[in-house]
Amino acid sequence: MNRLKRAQGQLAAVIAAVESGADCRAVVTQLAAVSSAIDRAGFTIITSAMKECLTDQGDTVDKKPLRVEELEKLFLALS
Repeated sequence: MNRLKRAQGQLAAVIAAVESGADCRAVVTQLAAVSSAIDRAGFTIITSAMKECLTDQGDTVDKKPLRVEELEKLFLALS
């Protein structure tokens, strides 16, 4: 959650910089930081939930266990 909130704050800074006509180097640098923060958040979510997703028995109607192939596809979608 902290990583996502940090990315949200960084994105707000990018928007403000673009709106104010900031130097393009500063905007691109900040945008790269946003992208990196979002990537790290995604990898953190997948790595921390990997075991749970693979072992979850799908005990609720709307929650099905992930197969290894599905988890791999989610992981690769971040790269």
